[in-house]
This record gives sequence, C-alpha cells and structure tokens, in this order.
Amino acid sequence: MRKALFAAVCILIAAVTPGFTQTGGKEAVRDKLVGSWRLLWVEEQLADGTMKRSTDRVGTIVYTRDGHMSVQIMLPEGQDAPGSNPVKYDQAHYEAYYGPYEVDEAAHTVTHHVEGALVRSLIGKNLTRVYRFEGKQLILKSSRPDEHWTIAWERN
Repeated sequence: MRKALFAAVCILIAAVTPGFTQTGGKEAVRDKLVGSWRLLWVEEQLADGTMKRSTDRVGTIVYTRDGHMSVQIMLPEGQDAPGSNPVKYDQAHYEAYYGPYEVDEAAHTVTHHVEGALVRSLIGKNLTRVYRFEGKQLILKSSRPDEHWTIAWERN
C-alpha cells in the first residue's frame, strides 16, 4: 500500500513539474521554446547568391505555454532586407506578426500560423521553420527551398 501511494505521489509530482514530459524526463521542444528570445544575428542570401550575416537588427520572438507566438524585428534605418527571398516579411524596415504555433518534433519544425501581421499578405499563412538548439541559442530557418535565411535567437 505504501509503495503504491508513493508511486502515485511521484507520478502526480512529475505531471505538474514544468519541463517534465513523458519522454523519459527529457524536456519537450515546446517547453524549450516557451519564453522570450532576443535576436542575435540573421544570415541571408544576397541577390548575387552570397550569404551575409547581420548583427545590426534588433528583435524579439516570444512563445507562450498556451501555444501562441509573436515576433518583431527592426532593421537599421535606411536598410532594406535583401530582395532574394520570395516572401516579403518587412515593411518600412520593420517585421511583426503573431498567431498560434505548432511543434513537430519528428520533423524538427515549428509552424507559425499568422493571424495578424504588419505585412498583410502574411495573414492566414503557415510559416514553417526548421529549428535547432545550440547551447542557449534557438536557430530558425525557413523550410521553403526558395528561401535562404537563418536567424539566431538567445533567451532573454
């Protein structure tokens, strides 16, 4: 009886402990995403095909526990995003959108379902990002084969 009671208490404690999952105690990707991240760098393909890493942008991305996200990025004044990507994310040197998100751990992707955006053509789109974690960094890149950019975030 005592062993059964002890096991039940342990299961209950594990169920309400943040970061605990049924994957053997490993932290689920969704739990790792939750929080506020600040922009570190963006790497984009230029019109001539070369890659350029920029650290002069500022921004934040936020993932909430209840499955919502928002992102805001400000480019330096007078600087436009490279024109080689088929999707326009920014307007007047600013990018912002929000909506629910889904994680596919098997595919290593997070999909942002855009409900509102500064660039209105993004509204209703599903923006799938391939993710990876490197130390304290969250690295995202577009899953589209015709977009060539990578962005790094660091937890605030």
